[in-house]
Amino acid sequence: MSEVESILLRHAEGGVATLTLNRPQARNALSVALMTELERALADISTDRSVKVVVLAANGPAFCAGHDLKEMRALEGRDAVAAVFALCSRVMTALVRLPQPVIARVHGMATAAGCQLVASCDLAYAATNAQFATPGVNIGLFCSTPMVALSRAVGRKQAMEMLLSGRPVDAATAQSWGLVNHAVAPERLEAEVAEMAGLIAAKSSYTVKVGKEAFYRQLEMGLDDAYAHAAEVMTANMLARDAAEGIDAFLTKRPPRWEGC
Repeated sequence: MSEVESILLRHAEGGVATLTLNRPQARNALSVALMTELERALADISTDRSVKVVVLAANGPAFCAGHDLKEMRALEGRDAVAAVFALCSRVMTALVRLPQPVIARVHGMATAAGCQLVASCDLAYAATNAQFATPGVNIGLFCSTPMVALSRAVGRKQAMEMLLSGRPVDAATAQSWGLVNHAVAPERLEAEVAEMAGLIAAKSSYTVKVGKEAFYRQLEMGLDDAYAHAAEVMTANMLARDAAEGIDAFLTKRPPRWEGC
């Protein structure tokens, strides 16, 4: 197996696709090769109706150390540097725009673009020993692209504290700030994520898809536009076959049989 084939592992079971960063010797730093594989995997999953939920995980002692700084320092010219950040932005945007919900399963450190990965996922579960940081300021490189996802996940003051200080925050703090949903004991992390993934996978994939898309679109709108858009989405949702099936199943007290449309 080549390095490119092995740096991102993919496993699917029960409607849940797990993507595992697999550069443990480099603390899962986001090399161009790894980001390219992530982008390809997400594009493939986006059209795979058998996948209901995606879990983003990692092997080794760290979740993700951000960009591969050795690789970045070897780049020559503005265009080469810009291409790396453009690729990273596409990966983060793909997570948000993926029809399926994405759950980050975080252990160890998630720093810089690694923290950005967590913030870009729809849900995040972290081991109690996990830590999060945007430490670029410590090496003269402000975490401007991680800032985009971070500032949409936590409050402004909390985001600026992380960005300006570079100090790591623990999982409990990350939970209280809204960066992660739950901080759980390390030995319970995989089971907790699997439980949530299974719960979501049992829903109508059509309903989850339109709901996720509407959630992120309305966040960028003013209040009146947000309600107008949400009403349009809910009208279309109400007229879908899965909504009719779900309501009928609820009224007749039987399990629904989803069609995904």
